[in-house]
Amino acid sequence: MGALLAALSVIASAYAAHANSLNGSSPLMVQASLNLMQFHSIGLILVGILGQSRPNEKRLQFAGAFFLLGCILFSINILLRAWHDIQTFKALVPWGGTSFILGWLALTLAYLRKS
Repeated sequence: MGALLAALSVIASAYAAHANSLNGSSPLMVQASLNLMQFHSIGLILVGILGQSRPNEKRLQFAGAFFLLGCILFSINILLRAWHDIQTFKALVPWGGTSFILGWLALTLAYLRKS
C-alpha cells in the first residue's frame, strides 16, 4: 500500500505541476499535502518491513492504519478539493493530521516494546 501511495503521489505531483485550475486552493497547500503523502508512504513501507519480523505487533498494524487514514483524510482530501472542488469532507482534514501523529506514536510504541 505504501508503494502504491508513493506512486500516486508522484502522479499527483506531476499533475499539480501542470494543472491550470486549483479551484481557489493555495498551491502551497497542495504541495504540503503531496509532501506529507510522500513522507507517510515511506512510513507505510517501513511499517510493512518491520511487520515482516513482528507480524502480530498490533501497534505496527495501528501505525499503518493511521498512516493510510491520514493520507486519505488529509492529502487526498486536499487534492480533491483543489482539483475537483469537492468540499464535502473539508472538516475531516484536521483528523487526517491527527491520524499522521497517532501513526508515528504507534510506531514509536511498537519500537519501544521488546519482544
